[in-house]
Amino acid sequence: MILSTTAIAANNSIIQWPVNEKLIVVIKKLAVIIGIVALPLVLATCSTMLPPERLLVQPEAPETSYAKSTLKVMNLNLAHGRKDGLNQLLLSKSAISDNLGDIAVVLNEINPDVVGLQEADGPSRWSGGFDHVERLADQAGYPAYVRTSHAASWIFSYGTALLSKARFADVLHHTFQPSAPTMNKGFTLAQIVWQPDTQSGETLVVDLISVHLDFSRKSVREQQVAEMSQVLAERDNPVIIMGDFNSDWFADEKVVRALAERFRLQVYRPEADDLGTYNSSGKRLDWILISEELEYADYRVLPDMLSDHQAVLAIIGLKRLD
Repeated sequence: MILSTTAIAANNSIIQWPVNEKLIVVIKKLAVIIGIVALPLVLATCSTMLPPERLLVQPEAPETSYAKSTLKVMNLNLAHGRKDGLNQLLLSKSAISDNLGDIAVVLNEINPDVVGLQEADGPSRWSGGFDHVERLADQAGYPAYVRTSHAASWIFSYGTALLSKARFADVLHHTFQPSAPTMNKGFTLAQIVWQPDTQSGETLVVDLISVHLDFSRKSVREQQVAEMSQVLAERDNPVIIMGDFNSDWFADEKVVRALAERFRLQVYRPEADDLGTYNSSGKRLDWILISEELEYADYRVLPDMLSDHQAVLAIIGLKRLD
């Protein structure tokens, strides 16, 4: 549709300029994107680091434990529901809903017990205006779910999240120190009760972590890992860390390697060149790390293109001491 604007020239004649309505919409969206880019600078000047805080455990989730020999866990950066789109602001609500529906289909097919998510949106103007984590939990059958908003403004609210088939025993979150000009990042931690030996009936409390580290600077990633390490150092439970580390095994700062070495975490084939997760670059930015008392029964990168990251799937068992 073509509209027009009018003006009065010096000779009092009326001048009309044609205006393209679609162009106006694009310009408005670009202006919003520019504002989003500048927003972290403003947020950093008025933000303070949140200490680890507990979140409410959902009372409606069943009070069950995982009574099985292995746990199937999966990690995915949701990319705000845009899949391979340039920016979620340029997509309609229905397109974002369809993209999340594709993720739900994969979750239903693979049926992981636990899922770690990053760039997971709550109701946000820039990504359809609905809770992406709640939508996935509903469509894929996860009665227990938790989402932490590490970055929030009038147009967005997003962070890390966890989904579980069984109820969480405890949940806490931590938002890393602000890192302008990039958005705040952080992690969500939840406990599950696992009964790997159904004959003995003995249970094990496991910490699950979904984490997202900064993409722009190694110094920031190092600081964020240091903050997470302070929390981990005070806990004694076996841990499964899932997340987008924005760093591979060979990166200069070696945050994945440093975290693994400090807490004696196991890393599946750390030097492998066939486990890339980010776009077509082949970079392995997404990882699932486990405590030394656990072991990998399987580990793979899924081929489905659900976002600009590929999902990571691991089957984890309790290491037997013979």
